[in-house]
Amino acid sequence: MKTSFVSDLTSEQTVTAFFLIHEKEIRNTREGKAYLRLELGDRSGTIEARMWDGFEASAKDVGRDDFVKVQGRVEIYRNKPQLSLQQLRKAKPEEVDLADFLPHTKQDIGKMWTELLGYAGEISNPWLKKLVLAILSDPQTAASYKKAPAAKVMHHAYLGGLLEHVVGLCGLAKQISAHYPELDADLLLTAAILHDVGKLEELCYDRAIGYTAEGQLLGHIVMELETVSKAMDAIEGFPPRLKTVVQHVLISHHGQYEFGSPKLPMIREALAFHYMDDLDSKLAAARAALALDSGEAEWSAFSGALGRRFLKLDEFLKGDDSAASEAKAAT
Repeated sequence: MKTSFVSDLTSEQTVTAFFLIHEKEIRNTREGKAYLRLELGDRSGTIEARMWDGFEASAKDVGRDDFVKVQGRVEIYRNKPQLSLQQLRKAKPEEVDLADFLPHTKQDIGKMWTELLGYAGEISNPWLKKLVLAILSDPQTAASYKKAPAAKVMHHAYLGGLLEHVVGLCGLAKQISAHYPELDADLLLTAAILHDVGKLEELCYDRAIGYTAEGQLLGHIVMELETVSKAMDAIEGFPPRLKTVVQHVLISHHGQYEFGSPKLPMIREALAFHYMDDLDSKLAAARAALALDSGEAEWSAFSGALGRRFLKLDEFLKGDDSAASEAKAAT
């Protein structure tokens, strides 16, 4: 059982622990001296590591996605913790537990899946309901849907993250369509359930969360367009114009060309769904940053996904409470 996690590491700490190699490369200093650079990780995060001396033999035995046992010291470099390694070896299979290396949703998978099927059952449009249930009822799709992350880094980047993200969006779709009655609730629910189904094949997560070869070459938007289009074609009589609408909502959900959308949202529901998806992903990234220990009482860790830190509002407002208490005591 792993006892020392990345999130626990502190400056000037000596650590002996198991990690997963996310990246490996041999680099050279400005003076031409070779050194080993690794990005090591576990379920709590990643940390950069460097081995300056005597790494040649060990480096030959390990590679990306290998588990390793390391001994090193935590140092601060450019305001970030970094491991300076003294020893490194490949871990034995019996020494590691996969659960220690891949983060997992804190929500109950079975409960979320039941909620998702419930939302699918609420779709009143018979064609959209048939489409969604046809995809969710596929055993392989269902198994992957219950396990897949929603992204490698940006948001919900943990096992079960996709299901958590989608169930949240379904609830948001119900609320948004109630507030804006001109929106088609069935189409919003369909978009929520199917908009990231391509990630079931885009991402791999046997050891670390990464991309499949197909995912690298095509991306989830192209992959899900093909999957959902085939599913619509398999439903006899599926209305061709409704098929076009569903396809548009899928390919436009990133909202902007620079974010990977082949088309801008040109249907009200597509526009609304883009902002729903964007809001849910960004708040998840902010939540993740706020959950990490930054070493500062009032500020979160830096969010690479959002390019900023976040104020811990509750902690910050305690200053007003303290000032009020001091003022009351002085009277």
